[in-house]
Amino acid sequence: MSNLTEVVVPDIGDFDSVEVIELLVKVGDQVKPEQSLITVESDKASMEIPSSHAGVVKSLAVKLGDKIKKGSVILQLDVAAASTSITPANAASQHADMTAASAPSSVSTATPVVPMQVAAGSSSSSVIPTDSVGGLSSSPQVSAQGLNRPAPTESLALPVSTASLPHASPSVRKFARELGVDLTQVKGTGEKNRITADDIRQFVKQVMAGGGLAQIGDSVGSGSSGAGGLDLLPWPKVDFAKFGPIETQPLSRIKKISGANLHRNWVMIPHVTNNDEADISSLEAFRVTLNKEHEKSGIKVTMLAFLIKAVVAALKKFPEFNASLDNGNLILKQYYHIGFAADTPNGLVVPVIKDADKKGILDLALETSEMAKKARDGKLSPADMQGGCFSISSLGGIGGTHFTPIINAPELAILGVSRSYMKPVWDGSQFVPQLTLPLSLSYDHRVIDGAAAARFNAYLGNLLADYRRIVL
Repeated sequence: MSNLTEVVVPDIGDFDSVEVIELLVKVGDQVKPEQSLITVESDKASMEIPSSHAGVVKSLAVKLGDKIKKGSVILQLDVAAASTSITPANAASQHADMTAASAPSSVSTATPVVPMQVAAGSSSSSVIPTDSVGGLSSSPQVSAQGLNRPAPTESLALPVSTASLPHASPSVRKFARELGVDLTQVKGTGEKNRITADDIRQFVKQVMAGGGLAQIGDSVGSGSSGAGGLDLLPWPKVDFAKFGPIETQPLSRIKKISGANLHRNWVMIPHVTNNDEADISSLEAFRVTLNKEHEKSGIKVTMLAFLIKAVVAALKKFPEFNASLDNGNLILKQYYHIGFAADTPNGLVVPVIKDADKKGILDLALETSEMAKKARDGKLSPADMQGGCFSISSLGGIGGTHFTPIINAPELAILGVSRSYMKPVWDGSQFVPQLTLPLSLSYDHRVIDGAAAARFNAYLGNLLADYRRIVL
């Protein structure tokens, strides 16, 4: 014979409602008195709600994201099915609880005091960060199951019981959820192997450095947890049509392919972007002169040709930028193949100019023009887009000031170029107009540090300001 007892939320202090952020038991688990059942969180702290009885969990009345308050039903326990192996310390209290539960008109409303677990080193008014990147999304409505008498519900695939849970405080567990970290894969270094926030940070660093995010693209779409221990939430499913008229258009094949590559590169490569500017007043005047001289030949010299030549010179001076990572080794390349982003009706592609160091400005201008046309016509071959050492993404004809271009793996850096503009510059005695070109250099911070990136960008800017330096 079973005796079902409802376990409710006890007095939680001066909070109208709190959010369920963690379920610590599932249907079928055997719990003891004072064993933690769920973790809840307010805007000031998080706390674990203990069980008022011993028994076997028959149904859960709450789920992640529910808003609950004092008196809300958490779950139903079969107290008659509790284990007979009860310690002397709690035998008397458990007997009293079971006796009370067996009364026909009695429903347990025991309210043990719940200690507030506040993050160390913070004030009571500001404890847990709320700007999580991967935190749980909560519904603004109060869960009907959380307030009314529950019907049996299906268990959620979450940690089974506190006996098998990692040893960590609620604030550390919340921090792990924000980063998408599976605590069962983190080794604790605190007292009694307790997991600390530093342990989680170190785990994330190791995953990033070891390329453990190779499958992260799959986990985002499917909610799987096979991405190096980072368990991401499923992608939100929204019925957009209920908000207004919509039109569905399939992504082009190029965008599907490039999108997957961009996603992988952005997640797996620790990007940092260095922004700088170059004075191209003299260079632009030279470019205009060249175009006038070669007007009849049909060759139009663009700033891209000068950029490619200047980038090659910078790569020769800073060889770590002309490299790739491979199984923990740095592959330094002795060739200079430069890719450039070409805008097409179906999306961006990156043709590669081979052996750019062996070609002059006019050759580069002609080849980039031909490759761009092939890209727009959809006639680029796979060989035309392979072997790149460094890429350039130019928005010069469109606009913008600075941006963060995504590195084209397995390269280690990419240069973003925005539209040039005139600005007044003090020359020591007066303000003079200067045609300024914004430069945005994104680099892989695993190999390249900030000082090297700043030197690369500054050197590149000096070359563009005085192109005579290119021959030195």
